[in-house]
Amino acid sequence: MAAAEGSGAGGPLFAGLADVSISEDIPVEGEITVPVGSRSPDEDYSTLDEPVRDTIMRDLKAVGKKFVHVMYPKKSSALLRDWDLWGPLVLCVSLALSFFQSLCVLGYCVLPLTVAMLVCRLVLLAGSGTVSFVIRLIVVVAMFGWSTLASTAFLADSQPPNRKALVVYPIFLFYFVISWMILTFTPQ
Repeated sequence: MAAAEGSGAGGPLFAGLADVSISEDIPVEGEITVPVGSRSPDEDYSTLDEPVRDTIMRDLKAVGKKFVHVMYPKKSSALLRDWDLWGPLVLCVSLALSFFQSLCVLGYCVLPLTVAMLVCRLVLLAGSGTVSFVIRLIVVVAMFGWSTLASTAFLADSQPPNRKALVVYPIFLFYFVISWMILTFTPQ
């Protein structure tokens, strides 16, 4: 019973369990039931038990409330605590219906930044410090340039020559924000 004994100021690791004995004649099989009336009905209610219609309506109402908060902004931390991805998914898909090609190119051109994220995580596992930051900075800047160059090579030809800067600028900002998030990530 070396695992049950511990060292330290608190004494044995499982101090209260030494007096517990299990009789050989007690069956270990059977039915496990929850005592009735010991808890409130709200505690026993699970979303797995509710009908699909109720689940969909509850989620639609929550998304609607969040849209109202966006249209009429006011300070509320409830939106941060009760997060979901349904509203952003609907908005992104609705935006994607008008420019599938651009969204596809931007999505695939995130690949170099994904590689940068993996390399940066490996560098962070090795340790953090000035050398680690410089290595991560070089990797992220290189992959940011690669992503921006790759996507502008695809999308810049879809615009007239005098408007190519209008195409490059939002792409630059998009990949810059992702690069910044990758670079500034620090494990907690």
